[in-house]
Amino acid sequence: MHLSLKRAFVISFGLLLSCAGLSALERTVSLGGRDGWSLVDEEQNFRIVRGRGRYGYDCMTLDTNSRRLSSDTDLLIDFEGDDLEDRAGNYRVVTNSIMASGGAKMGKGAGLSRGNGGLRLSGGRGALFGTTGFTTSFIIEFWLNPAVAENGEKVFSWRSSKNVGNSPIYQMMSASFYKNHLEWTFTNVFEGYEKDDGELSLSSYSTLIPDEWTHHAISYDVESGLLEYRINGRIEAMRYITSNGQELDGDVYRCNLGVVADIDICPQYTGLIDDFHIRRSNESESAQAMRYDSYDRDGGRFVTKPIKISPNAELVKVDALLDIPSQTDVMLYVRSGNNQFEWTDSYPEWIPVTNHSQIKNVKGLYFQLAVDLFPDGGGAVTPSVMNVALNFKEIDAPLPPFRVTAVASDSSVTLSWTYSVDKETGGYYVYYGERPGEYLGKEAVEGVSPINVGNLNSITFNGLKNGKIYYFAVAAYSNVNDKIMGVLSKEVYARPLNKSSD
Repeated sequence: MHLSLKRAFVISFGLLLSCAGLSALERTVSLGGRDGWSLVDEEQNFRIVRGRGRYGYDCMTLDTNSRRLSSDTDLLIDFEGDDLEDRAGNYRVVTNSIMASGGAKMGKGAGLSRGNGGLRLSGGRGALFGTTGFTTSFIIEFWLNPAVAENGEKVFSWRSSKNVGNSPIYQMMSASFYKNHLEWTFTNVFEGYEKDDGELSLSSYSTLIPDEWTHHAISYDVESGLLEYRINGRIEAMRYITSNGQELDGDVYRCNLGVVADIDICPQYTGLIDDFHIRRSNESESAQAMRYDSYDRDGGRFVTKPIKISPNAELVKVDALLDIPSQTDVMLYVRSGNNQFEWTDSYPEWIPVTNHSQIKNVKGLYFQLAVDLFPDGGGAVTPSVMNVALNFKEIDAPLPPFRVTAVASDSSVTLSWTYSVDKETGGYYVYYGERPGEYLGKEAVEGVSPINVGNLNSITFNGLKNGKIYYFAVAAYSNVNDKIMGVLSKEVYARPLNKSSD
């Protein structure tokens, strides 16, 4: 009975040794949730922002279609911060009684006006409302969510004057509520337009409902003379400001601004406002219609930084917790390589993967994840990524030699060791140095520490200084890749001496 137990122990120990080095380590890298999104490369984000996910953690979601600075931006107040300012830098805040609000239509912040003065801005030289004379084409646009939409509430106002002959003439641009419609009025603004004492109005035919967001845009085209008012991208009213009131064969009455004067936003308005934007341009009807979706229908993408795992690691699965409402979608892509500094936007090639499914042949030292988010067809709903788990297999590094010995002689030390019990050991690195645990040696003829000796189990260090003590350790590396190195063996030491006698 005793012999049987002994034989069973020997067999079990032999199987243990034969399997050593063959096992693969499993490793998971997590993004999102309590781990956060620090591994995301913010510079490569495209229309992606942090949203509020499950259990209060941040998720990745599409950015709303907020107005952004461009070469033709004259003014942009996006209401994203507590301190309101023109992001284009063309206007200075004179007075402000608009409060910050979280109930935004675009972005994370909106402005809350209580009808007590609003926001007054002074245009600098070169700004549309900071310059005297004929203007270029322009668009004034903003989102509104009125509380009551009472008669006389004013959303926008500019009042000035210009000299005609020897007499000053009053000028005005304004947008005010009348019977739940927003009406734009232009007085003595268009040079040569004298009908109705120089005053013309464009009013919406759509009724504006309190507590509901709508986008408003008034545009003037200097080439055709078209003055057009749109709500949510749809034409509400239009006039050709020409000598014959038509698009063709008429002289265009140019917009001509007199004495520089401040503009007022929400001077007598109660409700929310978002993304107040003035641009010195005009755009096509199709382009305007696309601007009023809550989310860009082309979607957005976020990309991680290159994530370093280990040589010959393999990505085997991506497990993502996703919220994908009807008609929305999320696509996952991965890529890998050994040198991240050679990577471009398209190299290595991005490989599409299926959530929760096995992945094959994605190996390397560095890995990267890209995620595309697509809204619904109406640009009204976004998907969200709550968290992502990248599951890897790493090659287990081999065990070090169990026994290492160092024998000193004249100006040399011979180091020998037992072979590692791991069957997949490819060779050994030998470390040496002059202090315990510091293997920075460079005196030996054989080379600078560490030295790759291949699949040998001894080496003689020559050219060492007699009387100096040296410290040594050995590490085994995998036969798959010599960069997959195990831990160091127990340290040994030796002191070369010349013991020969004359």
